[in-house]
Amino acid sequence: MHSPSHEHATPSTPARFWAGLALLCLPTAVLALDMSVLYLTLPHISAALGADATRELWILDIYPLLIAGLLVPMGALGDRIGQRRLLLYGSAAFAAVSTLAAFSPNADTLILARAALGAAGAPLMPATLGLLNAMFPDPNHRRTAIAVWSSAFMTGFATGPLIGGALLETFWWGSVFLLAVPVMALVVLTGRTLLPEHRRENPGRFDGPSATLFFVGLLPLVHGLKDLAHQGASLAAAAWIALGAAALVAFVLRQRRLTDPLLDLRLLTDRTSATALALLLLGPAIIGGLTLFVPQYLQSTQGMGALRAGAMVAPAALGLIVGALLAPIAARRMPAGTVIAAGLALSCAGLVMVAHGTTAGPAWVVVGLIVVYLGSGPFDALGTDLVVGAAPKDGAGSAGAASETATELGTGLGIALLGTLGTAIYQNRAAHTLPADLPEDVAVTAGASLSGAVSVLADLDRAEADAVREAAATAFAAGLQTVALTGAVIAALLAIASARLLRHV
Repeated sequence: MHSPSHEHATPSTPARFWAGLALLCLPTAVLALDMSVLYLTLPHISAALGADATRELWILDIYPLLIAGLLVPMGALGDRIGQRRLLLYGSAAFAAVSTLAAFSPNADTLILARAALGAAGAPLMPATLGLLNAMFPDPNHRRTAIAVWSSAFMTGFATGPLIGGALLETFWWGSVFLLAVPVMALVVLTGRTLLPEHRRENPGRFDGPSATLFFVGLLPLVHGLKDLAHQGASLAAAAWIALGAAALVAFVLRQRRLTDPLLDLRLLTDRTSATALALLLLGPAIIGGLTLFVPQYLQSTQGMGALRAGAMVAPAALGLIVGALLAPIAARRMPAGTVIAAGLALSCAGLVMVAHGTTAGPAWVVVGLIVVYLGSGPFDALGTDLVVGAAPKDGAGSAGAASETATELGTGLGIALLGTLGTAIYQNRAAHTLPADLPEDVAVTAGASLSGAVSVLADLDRAEADAVREAAATAFAAGLQTVALTGAVIAALLAIASARLLRHV
């Protein structure tokens, strides 16, 4: 489909496209909100469903990992069947599965429902980016549109805790999943009117073996890395990693032989797009790991209710919006690498503030989180634009899928690896600070996770409960501090790489 530029379009066409952009922001925000709302809801889910520390992590990260594993196949599918059609089908499925997740009777069922949500959500991101590329062919307009789209994603991610806290004050934990139903229904009802259909001309057949290899490669690799981080070196972890790596190598080799590959490998060999993909992988990993800990820190160690903790975290959304929207303006006056590097340096400073706040007070943690999110806006908005802009126009869906695969995979890895690191620090510290005379079963539960410590308080006398609460709070703060400092090191390295590798962009 040919999309006329804004300069030559009829007066009604730009209005339709900008209204379409607003509509495309809705599923984007919902996907992000579904990812972060559980950070605040997790203690309530654990109490209601009896989830242990391992199941808690699976509830959180199975969703972004399933999205990541299916994004590239779905991006290629959208290039073939039409991006709008894929978006509408995915939106309808997401609404249906969200209803099922809301009424999960136990932790294992919720994990399966979250996996299904990931599968239903995977078509949405590449479809929206493919449509944006078709609707806004002018590079400046496209950059602005992607910045707005990125702001919607990050706003959903940042406001998830606040919205979740408000719902938890009135309803049960499952209500957080029902938010998606009316939003996705609106997309389905109005999408055909506001959005153009867009597909590649002569795209070739959809290669099922490539889709299988990508999925079979990505998930075992991540699972092995989780095992490695959580349990140390083991034969099982090595086997999972080897299986995943072998499948991904086979995927790459197959793409090189295909006339119409699922993933254009030029995105991985071009320095600009490869650097942008690395930023979109590692940057969200920092955000995912940090946002896992901060709401729990405010609730369980500072005694805040769900709504107040959510309100404390919510201002970070403003930082995300400001950072994402200012980035395209700054990129017109200086290299994109300089803008991204400056943002990452700011995020590094914010992460140091969060680490300092674990001993100085929660105000430092909250302000540091806002600074981290402010600095994250440029790499997300400009990184996505660099990847999509490097692709041929009829391959925008696949390029968008690659950028979002990096983002979702990075978020999942951040939750899994940084979450595991923080949990390990908690367990190590708790083993030395919990009262020695606790019953064995209570000590095991309290020493496994912060939510476990909170769950045993009602069974203890006041003195024991106070001692356990203080020990758990200290141990959790140590875990958050370690995660923040690790993130600061990663952000500093990314800032240096961005300044060097993207200095001419």
